[in-house]
Amino acid sequence: MKAKVIAGVPQQKKGGFHDTESEKTFDNPAITSQKFEILKERFLSVNNWKKYCGKHSADFKLFDAYGNFVDKKSEIGDFIRIDIPGPGDVEAKGYDWVQIISMFDEEDDNFAKIIITCRPSVIPDKKKHRHIAHFYSDKASSTFIISREGNVLKTGVYGRNETPNFNTGFLNKIRNIFITLGGIAGISKIQWKTLSDGLLDFE
Repeated sequence: MKAKVIAGVPQQKKGGFHDTESEKTFDNPAITSQKFEILKERFLSVNNWKKYCGKHSADFKLFDAYGNFVDKKSEIGDFIRIDIPGPGDVEAKGYDWVQIISMFDEEDDNFAKIIITCRPSVIPDKKKHRHIAHFYSDKASSTFIISREGNVLKTGVYGRNETPNFNTGFLNKIRNIFITLGGIAGISKIQWKTLSDGLLDFE
């Protein structure tokens, strides 16, 4: 199976990948547009993602370039601190970090899309350790997409070039190998599926 070729998603070159998608159909375009406004608010509010994933999922928190927690809509240059279930990055006090490297949106009467792409990163404003604080290397990416087309809303998470991060300490290297193997086996896709489904749960 090959990775999907999707506009705005980095090309798959090496390592693991996943395409995780959910969609929901509504009765008419007016209701679809109303629900998309709710979906946009959820999508751009990273600090609330765990609410839509469930209590046993990873937790997500948004930080600025100086390492300060911020409660706002996500922007290019912001960092996301991820607390995944299980052992975390030793140097990062149990957390993994990514940075938002690009955002794109377009919208008209019949179609709308928002794309956010993240890459594993260092800890923001951390002077002592400049290693990538994530189980994947900085060649990996995660792209999050929401869209509205006709009566259909769609959410997607697309992982590309998922290789283990070896630019770190020994214990982290061992951890990163095991997590990467688990990710390739589909464990990470389960996590992202709970997010893509949860964002569309309007009940």
